[in-house]
Amino acid sequence: MSDDEFLSNFRMDRLCVIQLNSLVEDDEVFLRVSRKVGKRASMLHVMVLLKFLGSYGNAAEMQKIGHMMGILKGSVNDYVMQTCDAILKHREQVIKWPSIEERWKMSGRIRKAHGFINCIGLIDGTWFSAGYLQQIGLGCYS
Repeated sequence: MSDDEFLSNFRMDRLCVIQLNSLVEDDEVFLRVSRKVGKRASMLHVMVLLKFLGSYGNAAEMQKIGHMMGILKGSVNDYVMQTCDAILKHREQVIKWPSIEERWKMSGRIRKAHGFINCIGLIDGTWFSAGYLQQIGLGCYS
């Protein structure tokens, strides 16, 4: 799989995935399953989670993700939940809310680059049809 395909599938580059895996690879949840899938247990779990989080619509079906990742569809949800639990044990390291100063700096950069006022972050760029969102009662879209 090329680097572009990897990024498209998992929404992170390989180095970031390796870093995320190194954070959680020794978690007890992966030690319990390592006898089944060997040393790659944590990496497979992380990649299943990233594929799940980066999918939408029909692509988010457990069967499709399971088929792509070489696991049973019934295991996909377990992998997602176990990996979330492992990552959240490190939430102080990986989940941060910017300080007021950082928010002002981000807001200024985004306003300068894109014209959005009081915006401190951007989503991954997934586009939704404005017509569809109006049908379901939402007046905004990305």
